[in-house]
Amino acid sequence: MAGPDLFIVLCSGEHEKLQMAAMMASVAAVSERPVHFFVSMNAVFAFDGTAPPEARYKGGAFSELIREKGAPDAIDLLRQGKMLGDLEVHVCSMALDVAGWDEDRLVEDLFDGALGLTKFLSDAEGGQLIVL
Repeated sequence: MAGPDLFIVLCSGEHEKLQMAAMMASVAAVSERPVHFFVSMNAVFAFDGTAPPEARYKGGAFSELIREKGAPDAIDLLRQGKMLGDLEVHVCSMALDVAGWDEDRLVEDLFDGALGLTKFLSDAEGGQLIVL
């Protein structure tokens, strides 16, 4: 799957959107497409390293099905994409500030640091941008 770099902005805290974003990112990354994943707004709460997985995900009927059927955890999908492909995961520096969090509060071994939206969008020029 060759193509321009994929830039994903995840700002929704809904489990279904988080799951879709993680699936797109990991599949693209393992398909040799560079992926840049940016977590902001309500999505930050799903990456709270102090919360158990069942408390991080909030969603509707499909969220229940994802859990019941034992679908791969979205955070695990992102980790696999990083391990097997070219995937960078950044957290929005403003979202951290508003939440009153440090990067240490986020799930371990996933993020490549905090980044501002201006820098992320500048990097995205010429790439494919998806917002969830």
